[in-house]
Amino acid sequence: MSAEEDKPGWTSLAMGAVLVTPGSAVRNKTGTWRLKRPILDPKKCTNCLICWIYCPEPAIVRGAETVEFNYDYCKGCGICAVECPLKAVSMTEET
Repeated sequence: MSAEEDKPGWTSLAMGAVLVTPGSAVRNKTGTWRLKRPILDPKKCTNCLICWIYCPEPAIVRGAETVEFNYDYCKGCGICAVECPLKAVSMTEET
């Protein structure tokens, strides 16, 4: 078993659980919560990082030419799509 497989997911937490350990958000991947996922159109993205600034989770990674999404932590809130001035981010149904 790898170190990633040893980490608990949100489904293994008790209902109403309180996470008091520092860094628990990093250990508990929350990407399985989402119903929609952001998709980037790299032709439209100018790497202005507005989506990165507004993202409430560590789900957007700064890249050299465009941003990338870390789907392990993306909850599908869609703030990135709303805030992108060039509409380079769209939300699609999770499959």
